[in-house]
Amino acid sequence: MASIYHFTILVSLLLLFSLPNPAIATERKLSLVKQQPVILKYHNGPLLKGNITVNLLWYGKFSPIQRSILVDFVLSLNARKTPQHPSVKSWWSATGLYKGGPCTLALGKQFLDEKYSLGKSLTNEQIAYLASRAGHKSNSISVVLTSSDVAVEEFCMSECGTHGHARYKKVKYAYAWVGNPATQCPGQCAWPFHQPIYGPQTPPLVAPNGDVGIDGMVINLGTVLAGAVTNPFDNGYYQGPAEGSLEAVSACAGLFGEGAFPGYPGKLLVDKTTGASYNAVGVNGRKYLLPAMWDPHSSKCKTLV
Repeated sequence: MASIYHFTILVSLLLLFSLPNPAIATERKLSLVKQQPVILKYHNGPLLKGNITVNLLWYGKFSPIQRSILVDFVLSLNARKTPQHPSVKSWWSATGLYKGGPCTLALGKQFLDEKYSLGKSLTNEQIAYLASRAGHKSNSISVVLTSSDVAVEEFCMSECGTHGHARYKKVKYAYAWVGNPATQCPGQCAWPFHQPIYGPQTPPLVAPNGDVGIDGMVINLGTVLAGAVTNPFDNGYYQGPAEGSLEAVSACAGLFGEGAFPGYPGKLLVDKTTGASYNAVGVNGRKYLLPAMWDPHSSKCKTLV
């Protein structure tokens, strides 16, 4: 494997909560005044378009129910039938507004590594290695999902998930990683389903699938997948320096519904039975909370509700 590059979901929400007025979150610094609209520049590189396969490598202990929540989310990105609106598919369709047209994600192979083959403390290089075990084709994204008892380099300190690219022989391929923050940093990487470490201590929302860590992973998985298809090789859509830049979803950190502002995710749909907050419906009736995505036509962060 040759050079490896990665983008991160930085924990900008910690600073976001401290702002007194609505503002757009950035990954490195936030202004106390209203900012100009975020403009993600296109750097003329290739994007992932057409039919893309998502392979999953489960590292550590995940229950069958936990796996089904995340698998259903991936399946929902290209569900043929969307029983309700707004849907996960309609959220993902926003990636088709970027140059090159739509990207269709399909669930590929799944791999289980329940015996922690590399231990319970992983480096970024080991994450990239695990991703390569899940596949290294140009028309695929290999995603490593780590359980709540696995520590990953910079996890919770500066990132909730990453996406990057590597090369196998002459093939350049994309990969991603997301960790379960349930026990390590739910206030950072599972907000708004857990109270934040800093900022307004408003009551957390009820997680739509009853699992704070896994529902937090859905938000972060959606973020890195959107980044992986719109900026797969460090020369697609982003703003700022190549390392740690704003991308399709990270440019809209903390925004989930209409009227969102720092510390408040916005107006959302609420399940009458469970009281859970959500803004998208997927396959098997699954409900999810998905972040706003930047619209290249309007140069605005758009939410589903």
